[in-house]
Amino acid sequence: MTTSSGTIPEVRLEDLAATGIAPLEEAGCLVITGVTGASERDRLREELAEGMAGARVWEGDDPKAFFPGYTRRIASMVARSETARDWVMHPLAKTLCDHFLLPNCDDRYQLHVTAAIEIGPGARKQVLHREEDAFQFFPLPRPNLIVATMWSVTDFTAENGATLLVPGSHRWPRERRATRDEIVSAEMEAGSVLIWLGGTLHAGGANTTSDWRYGVILTYSVGWLRQEENQSLAVPREMAREFPQELLDMIGDTMNGSLGFSEAYTGDIAAAAEYGGAAVVEMNR
Repeated sequence: MTTSSGTIPEVRLEDLAATGIAPLEEAGCLVITGVTGASERDRLREELAEGMAGARVWEGDDPKAFFPGYTRRIASMVARSETARDWVMHPLAKTLCDHFLLPNCDDRYQLHVTAAIEIGPGARKQVLHREEDAFQFFPLPRPNLIVATMWSVTDFTAENGATLLVPGSHRWPRERRATRDEIVSAEMEAGSVLIWLGGTLHAGGANTTSDWRYGVILTYSVGWLRQEENQSLAVPREMAREFPQELLDMIGDTMNGSLGFSEAYTGDIAAAAEYGGAAVVEMNR
């Protein structure tokens, strides 16, 4: 593992406890290898196959567009895939979010964005951006608002569109710009997970091969922010009723401190679900 300037640190999952997450704090990004097995990834692909097959692939490209062409994207991972739900609640996510997000929450953090992404042959590189760019109220560098994870379903290489990152950029002021030699490809084997902090500059890489690069992005935010992906609409009510309490909390389907109340709440999560909304506080006590 290395943490020198201009590199992305890497550690095996079984060594993370001993190594700690100081390299992630320093670089703003980290690759953790050996997180998922082949059968697990195959199961996820099977669960998402119908949705991915139906996703529109844009032929051609607008160089000014945020999302490059020749890519395939679907959201709503919690509703679409049992395997993705397991990844959302993976102990690794809890370790990272407890450390980086919980100190900035009154109560808890939440799931922010989910998507499966295939970068196809001919796709250009994306513009560099930060996960936290939607929240311009805070000046750069911002407090930790978001933690992002990219789960590699296939190998990620510099040639097939591995995520581009700028190590250390989570500590930069607004006027600081990345030079070409500061942008690094997050190359990793299938089964690895790339982590980056919400303030770290990153982008999807260009795919100059004939293969499709497949990954699943799961991001988390402090609980008082508006989720970028509306999980209340992404997850059908009848499905949410079957979820364990911990997953309901993670997708924001229950109260977070004083946020998310409704007149329908009775104090019972099962009863609140009958009203088709989030569990909240009684209006009249």
